[in-house]
Amino acid sequence: MNNFGKIWVFTLLFLTVAVMSGQGRPGMDKIKSLKVAFITERVGLSSQEATMFWPVYNEHEQALAQIRRKERVDIRSKMADFDNLSENEASKLLDQLIGLEREKQELNILFLSNIREVISPKKTFLLIKAEEDFKKRLLKQIQQRRQGGR
Repeated sequence: MNNFGKIWVFTLLFLTVAVMSGQGRPGMDKIKSLKVAFITERVGLSSQEATMFWPVYNEHEQALAQIRRKERVDIRSKMADFDNLSENEASKLLDQLIGLEREKQELNILFLSNIREVISPKKTFLLIKAEEDFKKRLLKQIQQRRQGGR
């Protein structure tokens, strides 16, 4: 990649991080910034790919976040009082959870279909691997901090 291409990718990366940092909690902003940099490096997006990739990716992440919020509010909060749930209430909650899992699955399938129009199938697999690797690193760092804090 030539210098202009590198400058373009980093400018786009900076703009993406700036937009993302206006949302959410402060700690999450740092994680999102690190994730953007990690994915950009691992997938090896060209400037043209990055321009098309990040809007599709960010839209997908926002849709997943909405489903997770709904799961947290509608289901997990009610499970806090699990011992007092009737079988009927538990059944309704389980139906809701199944519905949300279906939504996530459909959303992921749609994302993979859309992203293959933006980046190659090989880079799509690099993306999947990069996301997994990022999660593993993040969890490892969280565990190390918790152990260090004791």
